Amino acid sequence: MNRRWYYVCFILFIVIAALAGCGREEVIKNLNSKGKNIICFGDSLTRGEGASDVESYPAVLTKLINRQVLNAGASGETSGAALTRLDTDVLRKEPFLVIVELGGNDFLQRLPMGDTVKNVETIIAGSQNAGAAVALCDISSGFVMAGYRDKFRQLAKKTGSIFIEGFYDNILTNPDMNSDGIHPNAKGYELLAGRVYKKLGEYFTFNPPSPRASARFFRPAPF
Repeated sequence: MNRRWYYVCFILFIVIAALAGCGREEVIKNLNSKGKNIICFGDSLTRGEGASDVESYPAVLTKLINRQVLNAGASGETSGAALTRLDTDVLRKEPFLVIVELGGNDFLQRLPMGDTVKNVETIIAGSQNAGAAVALCDISSGFVMAGYRDKFRQLAKKTGSIFIEGFYDNILTNPDMNSDGIHPNAKGYELLAGRVYKKLGEYFTFNPPSPRASARFFRPAPF
């Protein structure tokens, strides 16, 4: 009888814990931001290396949301270098939403992952303190930089940021999507922009895309 009672209590505990977990809502900071600008802050993947300026993912995102998106990407930049220009390129520009994409060059230069996470967390905190919502891009690609995926997912949850998981998937390994083995080509940047657009659409309502953007980007290909 006692054993049966313990078993029933154990099952009830599992059910209650599961229901409590389902009841928790994701908390994203500053979704009601009073800022004006959407700013993409990152390295060469944000800058648009491997394609023209109008083919970069911020430029494509501009067309998808029918609203100007500022490109604050700098090629070759580490998270530490990006931190030094946060004030000039983000905080002074009345940010509404900051889309952070950093860490690839830290990985290539073999900088400590802990330092990268700390720098990105400082960038997120600075942006949020300025009243902006933040979206953090997953820079991993399959098993490559998989450790960053886990750390950034945890960081997004800790800071109340949107996490764009799979942002860089299928770029490194797909010659049709990259220009030099690392950077996307125009088609690859369309894929990145589509992923960002899809994720942001879970939290924000944007203007309908222009007819040209609709025809070009909303085709039966999964983002």
